[in-house]
Amino acid sequence: MHREESLPPTKKYIFGYHPHGIISHGAFAAFGTEALGFSKLFPGITNTLLTLDSNFRIPFYREYALAMGLASVSRESCENLLTKGGANGEGMGRAITIVVGGARESLNSQPHSLRLILKRRKGFIRMAIHTGADLVPVLAFGENDLYEQVHSDQHPIIHKIQMLVKQTMGFTIPLFHARGVFNYDVGLMPYRRPLNIVVGKPISVMQERNRDNIDDTYIDKLHAQYVQELQRLWDRYKDDYAKDRTGELEIVA
Repeated sequence: MHREESLPPTKKYIFGYHPHGIISHGAFAAFGTEALGFSKLFPGITNTLLTLDSNFRIPFYREYALAMGLASVSRESCENLLTKGGANGEGMGRAITIVVGGARESLNSQPHSLRLILKRRKGFIRMAIHTGADLVPVLAFGENDLYEQVHSDQHPIIHKIQMLVKQTMGFTIPLFHARGVFNYDVGLMPYRRPLNIVVGKPISVMQERNRDNIDDTYIDKLHAQYVQELQRLWDRYKDDYAKDRTGELEIVA
């Protein structure tokens, strides 16, 4: 994990992680554990990685997720994490990590490419305004390289079924493979490929506690700044961490 700027623990933050990849291994390693030294890079900040609310309705898996320190990405959960506790009892020094592209973006996960679902994803922007949390874009170079997946354009029927599952169940079922435990040809273990996670510069947000007073124009302005910062991260680091890329960063939806 690479940090561009230190983050003062006198604020609260929403880390936006991109891309989703197949299983978001990078998000879990960087923001759900201490494997990459989060507390040393961002001292004084208590972070919580968020996942689908539906995951907490599955017996046993719910207990597993809670034991790993995960929380729901529901609005109530986000508000609770960012407005309670912390140094001042109102969330100072707290942070949450949201994999913004969600399940739909996993279907765009192809090695050596970066296609994001972001144009209409503005709920996290609204949450940042409501709670007064700064936005911190995170770009993971190599997340999409960890697995191979069936191309949706080559198998349209499979893609339609996947989207139907997404609409009805809230999650998708990518058809993917990588390596096995004792072989490097077929299996569900991720390939041994580098994963570089770059944490960008924070985007300051003016708080508006009353949701009814949040201006759509301000949301669009922050969203544009956020996209611009992601593009800057891509342009700055692609020659270092995406040398085998087959294209540029795309925001497809």
